[in-house]
Amino acid sequence: MTQRTPKVTVRRNRTLALVSALVKGVVAAGLGLGSLTVLVMVVWISSPYPDSGPGGALRAAAGVWLLAHGAGLVRPDTLSGVPAPVGMVPLLLVLGPVWLAHRAARDAAESQEELREGPREGARDGAAGPSRAGAFCAVTAGYLLVVAGAAAYARGGPLYADPDTLAFPVALVVAGAAAAGVWTAAGRPFGPAPSWSPLAVQEAVARTLFRRRAEAAFRSAAAGLTMLLGGGALLVAVALGRNAGAAQDAFLGLAGDWSGRIAVLLLAAALVPNAALWGAAYGLGPGFSLGTGATATPLGLDGTPALPRFPLLAAVPDQGAGALPNWAALAVPVAAALAVAWFAVRRAAPADAPRARAWGPRETVLVTLLAALGCGAGTALLTAVAGGPIGTGALSEFGPVWWLTGPAALVWTAVIGVPAALLMRLWRLRTPGWAWRRDVPEADGLPVAEADADEEEEEEGEGDGAGRPRRWWAPWRGRRAAAGEGGRAVPGAPASPAASSVPSPGPAPEAASGFEPYDFLPTDPWHEKGGPWHGKETREARWASLKQGSGGLMADFPAERTADRAGRTDRADRADPVPDRRAADPDGPGATP
Repeated sequence: MTQRTPKVTVRRNRTLALVSALVKGVVAAGLGLGSLTVLVMVVWISSPYPDSGPGGALRAAAGVWLLAHGAGLVRPDTLSGVPAPVGMVPLLLVLGPVWLAHRAARDAAESQEELREGPREGARDGAAGPSRAGAFCAVTAGYLLVVAGAAAYARGGPLYADPDTLAFPVALVVAGAAAAGVWTAAGRPFGPAPSWSPLAVQEAVARTLFRRRAEAAFRSAAAGLTMLLGGGALLVAVALGRNAGAAQDAFLGLAGDWSGRIAVLLLAAALVPNAALWGAAYGLGPGFSLGTGATATPLGLDGTPALPRFPLLAAVPDQGAGALPNWAALAVPVAAALAVAWFAVRRAAPADAPRARAWGPRETVLVTLLAALGCGAGTALLTAVAGGPIGTGALSEFGPVWWLTGPAALVWTAVIGVPAALLMRLWRLRTPGWAWRRDVPEADGLPVAEADADEEEEEEGEGDGAGRPRRWWAPWRGRRAAAGEGGRAVPGAPASPAASSVPSPGPAPEAASGFEPYDFLPTDPWHEKGGPWHGKETREARWASLKQGSGGLMADFPAERTADRAGRTDRADRADPVPDRRAADPDGPGATP
């Protein structure tokens, strides 16, 4: 009478799973807030002249943690008495909270999968836990509870959060990180499309080829965005090297003691990704704002900048028209466009695939354009958070303008990337190949439908025989693994196309030592009665070998009798080739069981 029913067990397990996911969200937020609080308290303790007590330091730590989520802060203590907004987010601080929320959602979703698989494995109390949506909502709710508490605690501190920014973008950042965690736990599926989407979209997403094209466009866009960030960081490093003296003076002038200098160094390190995005915006052309009345572009610095004293701002170009070193920054978007084209062509025309499997020019252009669109959207999103107000008046606009930088990245990558992708595709598909396609068998006659089917059957990310994926910087890895290092074949690996289709040049076989030419094999049927196969010596040797291999189980029949029976059986086979109607030999031995 006291035994729980299955419905009660299912409901109890589902509730416990939701509570566990909620706790994981709270713990993730607490870990991020606690680690940043420890860092702020260390700086406060080491400061010889702190401005406030431990309560003020803890409230400042809570405000900085909210700033890492994109919240806008307000600094009430200013010389003018007007509260000053602080909206520039140090992007390096964003990595910690986003990773913690992502990991919490991923772990919660994986535990839900284990609960759902419990009944299939025969567990007595295993029950279907909540869906992935339930895990997402529980983790997000637990994380946002800590966000609300931190915002309420920092209300009376030197840096408190603007309530209007808590819903957007703080809640959006947390929800996005949690959704990415749940998607990772589900295996990063691409599709199916929502039920409310058009039928054509649902059918397109359901196709394997569409998913492959979309993945190629996403990877190409990520490569272009990475190239933009790397090029921007290189521009900032070169500019700081040229103005190293000004950067050193700004660093030493902000703080006179070692604890203050450590704090300035930590802040500068947290703003390094922002500086890289500023450099990328400068190379793209729109540049960045240095106050309400100044803009820095490769053409020059226009207006009077309102620059606070900070080491990274020493990389800002001097006033006046831009010179040749300033115009050299335009190489950054060119390199990004070439990276987009290269990664798109790697999938459009693989180096070790037949010509029939290559994409057509229309597909190559479409994927490159989609990659350019993704690169522009990512650039606009990142530059939107890389800048922001750091004060009132002239300092209310500081950093790149996202609605100019994003379209500039789209235009650069599309205008240069599409022709470059087509040229790279033609280069890879050229007929007299000497390096790229020398080891690929000709398959031009393969139908397009068959080529698409073969492409769908290939595994995601082509690899070598040892299971390692082939990288773009080592296209020869797959051929080496198939043929083995030094020309030896790897067991279980597919045969190398280079070894099968195109023979390697070498000396003639007659020139090799010990070469003995052989004659053609005899054309007489082997089953003829007078052939060498039925000779006496051959029969005796064959029978002795079979008897020795049987371990004494074969009877000692005379070879002549066995040969006569073999001849009669052969004639019967030619008379009636169907084995079921073959007449049994009454004089021969019985069938071996």
